[in-house]
Amino acid sequence: MKYRNLGRTGLKVSEIGLGSWLTYGTAAEQQAADACIEAAFEQGINFFDTANAYNRGEGEKAIGAALGKYERSSYVLSTKVFFPMGDGPNDRGLSRKHIMEQCEASLKRLGTDYIDVYFCHRYDSDTPVDETLRALDDLTAQGKILYAGVSEWTAAQIQSAAGITERRNLRPLASNQPIYNLFERYIEDEVLPVSAEAGLGQVVFSPLAQGILTGKYKPGQKPAAGTRGADDTVNQVIGSYLRDDVLGVTQELNELAGQLGLKLSQLALAWVLRQPGVSSAIIGASRPGQVRENAEASGVTLSEETLAKIDELMQPVQDFAPAR
Repeated sequence: MKYRNLGRTGLKVSEIGLGSWLTYGTAAEQQAADACIEAAFEQGINFFDTANAYNRGEGEKAIGAALGKYERSSYVLSTKVFFPMGDGPNDRGLSRKHIMEQCEASLKRLGTDYIDVYFCHRYDSDTPVDETLRALDDLTAQGKILYAGVSEWTAAQIQSAAGITERRNLRPLASNQPIYNLFERYIEDEVLPVSAEAGLGQVVFSPLAQGILTGKYKPGQKPAAGTRGADDTVNQVIGSYLRDDVLGVTQELNELAGQLGLKLSQLALAWVLRQPGVSSAIIGASRPGQVRENAEASGVTLSEETLAKIDELMQPVQDFAPAR
């Protein structure tokens, strides 16, 4: 496993991280969480990501329980705040009240004294940014979080926040967590350069496009039973990928990966990690074998010829925009 600095900080995170979105949270899934995290440690993965909103706190509990047997200094743990955690008007957003209360709640659910990276899960237009940044700075001063970050903020929002932290002498943001994969590349135009200037490293989610970039979904065929694509109750994003033109491209990418001695998932992850501004790619896994396979993408370098071929194969779906 290779490691990269998280933006301009001295914190090193594994190129492949393990997340818990749509993966862990029920009693039946605890065993999967335990097994996948054990496999992650075996592969050198040290970065684990969750959020308070994942199954209303159950995702944090599962990750916390699975990490309980490991030395706290041996891993980097991140969680998030923004989405509703109750029905009250202050049970959501990025107000000082909600941030402070949810940080305490997350610490309890995770069973830890501190959070390594605390992300603002989305931008809150109802709260002044300086209020949010001051709350994060205070949590850092208290030792409850070590670094702060944002998720899915625009380039303008990141730039504004960076300016506020500098003017008010607050601790700078360390990271942004956007979606990034072969089909969703919006961060390349503005977010990556603005983040680099502000010192934020990207820890990207959905690098495999919710499993589409594993090659298991075939054009003209219904998703196999038990896969995420066959479950209409999970989310609607993956459904927008299940088009013959998109799946046809993934099969061509799969053939290219095979020619390189790689799995399609490894090719897709190596493509994401080709960006120097990306610190880590967060995978989801329900089986240890998935963790091991994806971890092997770390350190893979794609040639300029291969990158050009990937761009050529992606041309038929370059205007495709998945439902968000």
